[in-house]
Amino acid sequence: MSACVPARAADLNRTERAHPPHSPPPTGPWRPRIAGADVSASVAVFLIALPLSLGIALATGAPLQAGLVAAAVGGLVAGMLGGSPLQVSGPAAGLTVVTADLIQRYGWRTTCAITVLAGLAQLGLGCLRVARGALAVSPAIVHGMLAGIGVTIAVAQVHIVLGGTPQSSVPDNLRALPAQLADFDPAAVSASLLTLMLLMFWPRLPGRIGRILRKVPAALVAVTGATAVASAAGLALAQVDLPSWRSHALAGLPEGPVLGLVAAVLTTTLVCSVQSLLGAVAVDKLASARPGPQHVTRSDLDRELLGQGAANIVSGSLGGLPVAGVAVRSSANVRAGAVSRNSTMLHGVLVVIAALLMVPLLELIPLASLAALVMAVGIQMVSLHHIRTVTRHREVLVYAVTTLGVVSLGVLEGVVLGIAVAVAVALHRLTRTRITHTEKGGTHRIHVRGQLTFLAVPRLSRALHLVPPGADAVVTLDGSFMDHAAYEALHDWQSTHRARGGRVEVTGRRAGLRLAEPGHRTGPPPAEGTEEDSAPAGGCRCKPWTAWRNHQCERPSAPPVTGAPPPGEAGTARVDRPREIGRELVRGISAFQRDTAPLVREELARLAREGQRPSQLFLTCADSRLVTSMITSSGPGDLFVVRNVGNLVPPPGEEGDDSVAAALEYAVEVLAVRSITVCGHSCCGAMQALLDAPPAGACTPLSRWLRHGRPALARLEGTDAPAERLAGGPPRDAVERLCLSNVVQQLDHLRAHASVARAVREGRLDLHGMYFDVADAQAYLLTEREETRTFDRVRAEELPTADVPGEGSVPV
Repeated sequence: MSACVPARAADLNRTERAHPPHSPPPTGPWRPRIAGADVSASVAVFLIALPLSLGIALATGAPLQAGLVAAAVGGLVAGMLGGSPLQVSGPAAGLTVVTADLIQRYGWRTTCAITVLAGLAQLGLGCLRVARGALAVSPAIVHGMLAGIGVTIAVAQVHIVLGGTPQSSVPDNLRALPAQLADFDPAAVSASLLTLMLLMFWPRLPGRIGRILRKVPAALVAVTGATAVASAAGLALAQVDLPSWRSHALAGLPEGPVLGLVAAVLTTTLVCSVQSLLGAVAVDKLASARPGPQHVTRSDLDRELLGQGAANIVSGSLGGLPVAGVAVRSSANVRAGAVSRNSTMLHGVLVVIAALLMVPLLELIPLASLAALVMAVGIQMVSLHHIRTVTRHREVLVYAVTTLGVVSLGVLEGVVLGIAVAVAVALHRLTRTRITHTEKGGTHRIHVRGQLTFLAVPRLSRALHLVPPGADAVVTLDGSFMDHAAYEALHDWQSTHRARGGRVEVTGRRAGLRLAEPGHRTGPPPAEGTEEDSAPAGGCRCKPWTAWRNHQCERPSAPPVTGAPPPGEAGTARVDRPREIGRELVRGISAFQRDTAPLVREELARLAREGQRPSQLFLTCADSRLVTSMITSSGPGDLFVVRNVGNLVPPPGEEGDDSVAAALEYAVEVLAVRSITVCGHSCCGAMQALLDAPPAGACTPLSRWLRHGRPALARLEGTDAPAERLAGGPPRDAVERLCLSNVVQQLDHLRAHASVARAVREGRLDLHGMYFDVADAQAYLLTEREETRTFDRVRAEELPTADVPGEGSVPV
């Protein structure tokens, strides 16, 4: 079972294992330890970075050495100082258009100076700790910007693929394309087509041999193959030209209009920062999705901004391209198994070695092959997945305007246009409210769709006054915001209508907040000291997540039924009050169909098409107070849940019940879940029944089932097993002590199952213990120590809530 140890504690444990306590200090010179996974990952990243760095430098019109300088500096400086250990930085395709425009306007030396100034701006932003704010930019704007850059890159590189020279803008390139097609170079087209074919078909090689060959990066195979064929065939092609490093141009003092230079610095800073921060978030998602235990800490975005700023300062000073996080190299680094920032830094060292020792080989590469590689990268930046996503969220207008603005006007101008359209769309949605009135069977229904603000109050009042006095009315609020003016109008009408004998029911997303003044209660005041007394004023604390009424805030207080009935008295347990069970069930289902089904229907349809792929098996008690989706913040398709009385796992070979064993086998072997959690809880009726049951006698189905929990009772009496306790103190009573012991015992039963044991042994599965205190609404996770097993409190942490894209959402 893997213990939930924080990263810092894990580092201390590794230090203690390396240098045991009370031992003399190590002698001899210090030698850095680099994991083998980091070495292999660095080689894979280097093989991708080398051709891409040269291709991006070619696309910008910069000296080709500038791409190698940026790749080396990104690996060494950003890799060492950045806050994302597994992100690989270097020259990025997302900066190609910006850099090419700067070189054309101001020249290469001034462009290097702009890169240095952009690095200083990033250092300032990092010191101000505003990195999280960059993630607040609408994804439609970011994806539109990258798509526009991708279109610009692809259109420009078409000219080099055809053997010509690109123009300065997309309109000029499009106008010159017919003439270029009429006068293309057959040798350049042949090398480009070979490069594109290898890029397309290499990742699709079938069979076992193909699986082995696919480990070699497609970009390297494409450029190497085109170079070899061009050399063997003797094709007359323009090739890579790397002048002597002695003549390499470094940064100079910036020359040009001040406002133009300021805009250039802002544009470079914006693109570098947003791309790097989104890349860091995407790398965190990739790393967390890897099977096995995770030892890589989450990215520190402010530190990442500082590291990127330092890398741009160094790269610009040494005559390199601007540096940013690169998705293709970062994803290759994660998939190759990198475990620390050493892989990124080693890749930088390999780039330096190649730039110094492999110049004769690099100068054999045809420029047309590099152009085809960069053109393919630009096409991939226009992602169909992103287009479908923004269409689903009704932001396709923002995406389209940003893309067209970047293509037609430039990156900064396109982003500004996108922001303006996004603000206009948000204001339109805020003010666009649909209010309808219908009457059926004597009940008047007022349906409000959208945000209910003061601008909609006149239409709301007209609709409400269509309801005759004394009639039944249902007001459905299908929106997430209601300002004070709308609240007052609806509350006043509700009070007046009820005073005239009418009945009003308010439903929908806002139904959890009763229309009453703060502090006002709609019912009689509760007794002092009761739970109701501490409830939020003006409404039911449970109503936002349940349409049922079996809660303290909706009914008089009564002792709940927590334990199992004694033998022979099954069915005599007292219920709290007579209820019409069928009616409550129908009402709950109706509320789901009305309020929740429209929101989840699309996601459930996707799960129905693609099948379930949960990552967790959650085994817990059937107790009605334990709502698994609520305490784990999970949704459809996240958890494969097994529930039974007492969260028990029968050992393998036990007769009478194979349902749990079947669920384990299906989850591990078919669904390939990555972790299994056994969750117990306080006030467990099954554990109370175990403590109260006679040692032998009863042979009811319940007593036969609970025999799988008797080993937990034996643990309490034995002295060979470590004691279980909650962090902060011992168990409060015998029931809680047995609940904790039962979680550990069922984990032992779990390990005895062959499928589970095999998956744990192969590193494909983690086992966890959990305890939920119902009264305190507090979760605890099991941690094993030398003499005790402690359930540590899970504390509320501040997690990022920005809408960040997933894999493939950042530029290559």
